[in-house]
Amino acid sequence: MIFRIFICFLIGLSSAYGQQKYPQGYFQSPLDIPLYLSGTFGELRSNHFHSGLDIKTKGSEGFKVLSIADGYVSRIKVSHWGYGKALYITHPNGYTSVYGHLKKFSPEIEAYLKKHQYKEERFEIELHPSKKKLRINKGEVIAYSGNTGGSAGPHLHFEIRDKNSKPINPMLFGITVKDTQAPIINTLVAYSLDSISQVNQSAEPLQINFKTQKNGVLLADKVTASGIIGFGINAYDRLNGALNKNGLYSLEMKVNGKRTYFHEVKTFSFKESKYINLLIDYTRYADLRQRIQRCYVLPENKLSIYGKNINNGKLIIKNSLNYKVEIIAKDFAGNKKVLVIPIEGKADKILIPKKISPTNYFIKSKEFNKFSESGITIAFPKNTFYEDVFLDFKVKKGVAYVHKKNIPLRLSYTLTFDVSNYPKEERKQLFIANYSSKGYPIYRRTVKKENTFYIKTKALGKFAILKDDTNPKIKLSNFKNKQRLTNFTRITLKISDDLSGIKSYRGEIDGEWILLEYSPKKGTLTYDFSDRKFKKKKHLLKIIVEDNVGNTNTLEATFYRNK
Repeated sequence: MIFRIFICFLIGLSSAYGQQKYPQGYFQSPLDIPLYLSGTFGELRSNHFHSGLDIKTKGSEGFKVLSIADGYVSRIKVSHWGYGKALYITHPNGYTSVYGHLKKFSPEIEAYLKKHQYKEERFEIELHPSKKKLRINKGEVIAYSGNTGGSAGPHLHFEIRDKNSKPINPMLFGITVKDTQAPIINTLVAYSLDSISQVNQSAEPLQINFKTQKNGVLLADKVTASGIIGFGINAYDRLNGALNKNGLYSLEMKVNGKRTYFHEVKTFSFKESKYINLLIDYTRYADLRQRIQRCYVLPENKLSIYGKNINNGKLIIKNSLNYKVEIIAKDFAGNKKVLVIPIEGKADKILIPKKISPTNYFIKSKEFNKFSESGITIAFPKNTFYEDVFLDFKVKKGVAYVHKKNIPLRLSYTLTFDVSNYPKEERKQLFIANYSSKGYPIYRRTVKKENTFYIKTKALGKFAILKDDTNPKIKLSNFKNKQRLTNFTRITLKISDDLSGIKSYRGEIDGEWILLEYSPKKGTLTYDFSDRKFKKKKHLLKIIVEDNVGNTNTLEATFYRNK
């Protein structure tokens, strides 16, 4: 009997160990302050999943960032956008931790970085130190939190990646925050998924109302349906101590008590992240800025987050049968919100048919497609689109309108303008712009041939040839020409360009290159005087700025400093 109990214990222990895939207690927190999140792992972002945790830093910069374990600095990347100043530490257990949007690095790492920035004479840089160059101990201060890159406010972006560079939810390693709040579901949408299906006599996507019951369960209005249908929800989670709308950890759907759909965001690869545009109702997101997560899987969706689903989560509703659908949204802590949808199978006549808007341009998604109109050509490689579609393409007064921005693309396509009618001397200042949803022109990297300009892009919408004949602007910010700067720790300048945008900048003091830190969000260039010592008193500062079509401006100023 004792032997049998011991065997059962070993089996249970083995089972628990098998489920405990990620090491617990190995990694510590990356900050020495209480953790509150503004972003969770797997959160839905524009064209990608969020690959880490966004940790709040009390609205300020300069908090100590700690290495979560022993290891070595395997990568340093500094860029104007993205993660800004980012540090990668590889650990003995094969995982790599990532720290982004940093203000600055620890003195040893900062010195190593600046040495290479001055050697290569550029601010944006990517370095891969050897394993023995920058060894790090667990809990060591490696950097200070900031707001660099594409950050919308001070915080630490933190990741854990495996040996294949796949990001993994850091909470699986025991790095957790307090969360006692259930997710919030605020929108339910039903979809008819073939030509003869309907929900409440509609073949178009249909929003379904629901109410909260006394037990907290959400109960939807009863619907009638027939054929193949699916559901989707807009939902978010809130954690204790923060008002941010965070992402779900898992989403499940049951039909008459049996699971038919499930996904869980533990890990993913960066190359599959683009399929987020098939997980959500992309058209609704483009039109209403609302992300509806589908509780069914489209054929071209290659995400690895899905569990074993029945019929890819699609429901086959038969006449005269009743169905109870439950959608369960969970956060990492296990808090859940349940939405119940009663369905009556009823083969009603379709009163609201699916909208189809035929055009002269039909895209066969599995084929190469090329169309031209009034000197403008669009060429789509095969598999650019996820499905066949009618494309709205027209040209008015030299402006190309390539559909609406409500279809996701898998690949880039080529958009070509014939510029033979433009004078050759004028073409240098021309570029192709894509207009934002608010009507602002955005520079696209334009390849210029003799009589044609072209771009490669995944963007749809409005495009035009624009001319930028205005030089960038440069002005002194925190000092004046001929000012004594002996007690200054840094100097700051403002730079801007009115149309095509800043391409490059260069700074010199007394003819020698200096490291200028550019913040596109603020439009500032900053030089830190600690980078060098000055022997003479009078110095000449020279700043050269170039925009994306080659217009340049130069500013020269004198300052005095004797240390």
